[in-house]
Amino acid sequence: MSLVQWINFPPLGDDRGALVVLEAEKTIPFPVKRVYYLFGTKEGVARGFHAHKKLWQVAVCVTGKCRMVLDDGKTKEVVWLDKPTKGIALPPMIWHEMHDFSPDCVLLVLASEHYDENDYVRNYDDFLKSVK
Repeated sequence: MSLVQWINFPPLGDDRGALVVLEAEKTIPFPVKRVYYLFGTKEGVARGFHAHKKLWQVAVCVTGKCRMVLDDGKTKEVVWLDKPTKGIALPPMIWHEMHDFSPDCVLLVLASEHYDENDYVRNYDDFLKSVK
């Protein structure tokens, strides 16, 4: 079974341009309590390197691209986020890393909960112990 849970966001719009709608509990599979985005990531810098105990997230590159590594403790998968009409769902206890950000990358993340440092698993060995 694949770790990758793609979410397609149908583009709307007309001859003026495109529009993508992200709606909690419709196109996003949970109530959204926090939204943030990463941009201006320097060349060679990787982000993430953690899992969440309870938090759900959806990530989408609204512009540019980045490579995401997903890991459930048994399987690792690598995907490219490179379309503003395609996001990826990140359920709890999936280790995730983001690499190879394009200079124009804006990575938008919608989260099911407010920030809580206690929800993070930041040590990979601790993550592996938790999922086994």
